[in-house]
Amino acid sequence: MGNADSDIVFQSYGRCCNNEHFFIDFYDRFMSSSAEIRELFIDTDMPAQRHLLRNGIMQLVLHSRGLPDTKLKALGNSHSRTGYNIRPEWYGLWLDALLDTLRKHDTHFDESIAQAWRRAIEPGIQLIRGAY
Repeated sequence: MGNADSDIVFQSYGRCCNNEHFFIDFYDRFMSSSAEIRELFIDTDMPAQRHLLRNGIMQLVLHSRGLPDTKLKALGNSHSRTGYNIRPEWYGLWLDALLDTLRKHDTHFDESIAQAWRRAIEPGIQLIRGAY
């Protein structure tokens, strides 16, 4: 992945992240992808969760721009089987929900931007998933 991907992703996320509906729409999509995932959020403070999501996506973006993986490793530990028990197969659903939400909210979104997102953040997602 080159710097071009991380630049594209950084700009794309900037077009979306200042709109709280982006994060609301993401969770609507993500929770509708699986009854098991929906159950994870039954007693969740969703405004606080959306804030965590905002930060988590930014950590993935910053990692793609060269930031050390320290925070992603911590996120992986908290989401592991000894933490929130986020199963590895759910990360694909998470990424699909993210891309669908970006498609709705990023006015410049197209297939090339979708591919840049995948190339940029999949290494960070793999790092988090690997902590399971």
